Amino acid sequence: MAKKAKTVFVCNECGSENSKWVGQCPVCGAWNSMFEQKVVDYNEDDKRRRTSVKTGSADGKRSRAVVPEKLSVVRSGETARIDTGIGELNRVLGGGLVPGSLTLISGEPGIGKSTIILQAAQHIAETRGKVLYVSGEESEEQIKIRADRVCRTLGGTGQDAGASTCQFPERGWGNISDNLFILAETNIENVSAVCQTLDPEFLIVDSIQTMYSSDIESAPGSVSQVRVCGNELMKIGKTDNIPVFIVAHVTKSGELAGPRIIEHMVDCVLSFTGDRSNEMRILRSQKNRFGTTSEIGAFEMAEEGLIEIENLSGVLMEEMATDSEGAVATAVYEGTRPLILEVQALTSTCGIGFPRRTAIGIDNSRLAMLIAVLEKKMGLRLDNQDVYVNIVGGIRPEGTYTDLAVALAVYSSFKGKKLDSKTLVLGEIGLTGDLRAVQNSDKIIKEAERLGFEKVVLPIKNAQRLKAQPGIKVIGIRNIAEVKNIIE
Repeated sequence: MAKKAKTVFVCNECGSENSKWVGQCPVCGAWNSMFEQKVVDYNEDDKRRRTSVKTGSADGKRSRAVVPEKLSVVRSGETARIDTGIGELNRVLGGGLVPGSLTLISGEPGIGKSTIILQAAQHIAETRGKVLYVSGEESEEQIKIRADRVCRTLGGTGQDAGASTCQFPERGWGNISDNLFILAETNIENVSAVCQTLDPEFLIVDSIQTMYSSDIESAPGSVSQVRVCGNELMKIGKTDNIPVFIVAHVTKSGELAGPRIIEHMVDCVLSFTGDRSNEMRILRSQKNRFGTTSEIGAFEMAEEGLIEIENLSGVLMEEMATDSEGAVATAVYEGTRPLILEVQALTSTCGIGFPRRTAIGIDNSRLAMLIAVLEKKMGLRLDNQDVYVNIVGGIRPEGTYTDLAVALAVYSSFKGKKLDSKTLVLGEIGLTGDLRAVQNSDKIIKEAERLGFEKVVLPIKNAQRLKAQPGIKVIGIRNIAEVKNIIE
């Protein structure tokens, strides 16, 4: 049976409600600003609702009937970002956490998801107030052990090994904040009840696959459980204006484990990648309703936690060999900053069978296209050659900035000729062999000059638009065939 609508009078100026018509608004004092509106009451215990509407009461918690609100008077969240205390995380999020937003972070076990969240939780607890860390996988003692590992003194100071004091105050935390609360719980109703009592400034759920609702009979991690639990977390975040971090697991192939419906419900999806045998970790935004999705953050895993890598280009290029065959420096523009990379290629005569085409960091189909262009436009015989291409550092750059560098690296390895290590190469290659312009080339050139490069090779259209750079030589080429003039 449909609920009966009731009539209320709403002020056009301040949005306050009144049960009867008045000439002057009793709240803001505006005259002739009240208009009639029909609304339907709703059940506050309805768990299917994602949000509940609040009034302007003193506690800000009392629910009322559902009414629309003017978009022009809704306050934008851009000016209310929450600093996580981690610059690279803020960069990927678009400037910090947005109040009321839901962020999903995924990654392989042991990659550092819980560590980076724990570091952000500590900073927010120190600067803003209470933080609730809900763990469905670990006990309070296990989380405390991780916090102590990040905070403890690393020997030689005479302090207890479990003391929450850090030898590196510029990297570590110091003392664990009293505003950081831990809850080992998997029942989402209990989590919601604790949030109502504690009223935290930041909520972390680790992980969504372990949460369940007592209203659903299915096992935790199923589609129905993830939908209900995600819906409840969204209601908590949107209603109380609390930013929520949700941790999710991934499969061996790197895909999100379990149902993917949670990706559509949240505001931001972050992917934490890296080789556990390597110290570098890359945080990338795959979905962000409050910022760009092409931004990346770089971290180094150390004993005292995750350390930000601000000069990522310098770290990736510091081990590049001088004038080596098959090694080419290139650049991409990730989000708001240029990133200098090294592309390595190796060609080897194929013994039997079909030649192999192996690419790490770029798409295999893109590599196959570039090899076809090299064979057609430059006369290279690669049909009997195994071709291996690698983007050093485990970075997977987006876009087509690296096309020319990949083609030049393959050509250099096949011909046995070296390219000057002080030369940067970038540009998109079309099927005709012509080079197409790339964006933000001026900012890339400034970064290349800062890192000590002497020449930049790029499409002719980019070179024509650029102003003369006193510290670096810019070479514009029109076609892939002109790369012969670049190789020594």
